[in-house]
Amino acid sequence: MTKQKNYKKTLIACYLGFVTQAISANFAPLLFLTFRSTYGITLDKIAMIPLVFYLTQLLVDLAATKFADKLGYRACVVTSQVLSALGLFLMAILPDIFPSPFIGILISVVLYAIGSGLIEVLVSPIVEACPFENKDGMMSLLHSFYCWGAMGVILGSTLFFSIFGIENWKILTFIWALIPLCNTFNFINCPIERLIEDGKSMGIRRLLKTPIFWLMIVLMVCSGASEATMAQWASAFTESAVGVSKAVGDLAGPCLFAMFMGIARVIYGRFSEKLDLTKVMLFCGMLCAGCYLLASLSRLPFLGLAGCALCGLAVGIMWPGSISISSKHCPLGGTAMFAFLALAGDLGAMTSPAMVGSISHAAGGDLKTGLLAGTAFPIILVIALIILRGTKKRQNT
Repeated sequence: MTKQKNYKKTLIACYLGFVTQAISANFAPLLFLTFRSTYGITLDKIAMIPLVFYLTQLLVDLAATKFADKLGYRACVVTSQVLSALGLFLMAILPDIFPSPFIGILISVVLYAIGSGLIEVLVSPIVEACPFENKDGMMSLLHSFYCWGAMGVILGSTLFFSIFGIENWKILTFIWALIPLCNTFNFINCPIERLIEDGKSMGIRRLLKTPIFWLMIVLMVCSGASEATMAQWASAFTESAVGVSKAVGDLAGPCLFAMFMGIARVIYGRFSEKLDLTKVMLFCGMLCAGCYLLASLSRLPFLGLAGCALCGLAVGIMWPGSISISSKHCPLGGTAMFAFLALAGDLGAMTSPAMVGSISHAAGGDLKTGLLAGTAFPIILVIALIILRGTKKRQNT
């Protein structure tokens, strides 16, 4: 008798995969000032840490279009957990070993950024390949674990530092590294299916020649930009607009944003079978534009904070929703499609916050002016969705 496969194990492994990615993306920024005071690293060098992290992720996204299918999902996703754990472990060790602590930190960042990039490319197609009925809901719920992971890292680290002191950050680094280390064994043992049988995927060349695929790329760029712009500027915006301390700003800004983003993904995951994803995305795009306008134009600090927090609710569906829409319109896109989508999302996430910062600097440090310019991304997303709906109607007639 054939033993039935337990795909719940696969889901748990994938959930913890996104928690691992949240740790990789959100823990080091909490230590930036500690790196400066402990190792004497200047702020301009510290600013290179997130740049190296996201640039490495982009390169991994691009490379994964070639090697992910050849090496297999299991080998790649197990490697993602090993590298994530190794990078976090070494971040607490290498700065004290290397003559230049900054080089030691960068090596660690590159290692767990490679792991994070592999997670981003592989976890979504792994869940998509599982024989679940409600794929849209599963994808939305899956991506909510990045939000809960981000909240857990910020709140857990804040609590740890308040009790044991920031000087014990290396102990906490080891603790966070245990999550991907343990999850390595989950991915070794859980059932993993191929998304598309060998020889049946579209292939990169054919995929790049498909017009609707480029519409999906636009959706992902705008989704990544809409999410990352507010997420990365939420703390600074809350501190400057509401006039609170940095510690309170970190909690009220990024944490509220992540909480609402996670709530949106859980709610959609619960009711997705009763909802039209494209219509939900359209509503979220318009709500997101409204939140950016509220945050940038409101003269009342409370309304500005509300716009920042509710933006998390608006962007929550965008990234997983764009992936689900792409899977429906390009069902033979394969792993290459997921890799290109991740690349597009990361590209938007990397460039848009820098754009907002540059515009704010040009406006004399007025962050509201920069956020006003960020309204362009959800507006473009709405336009792309309208074009997609028109294309779909023409195909059905």
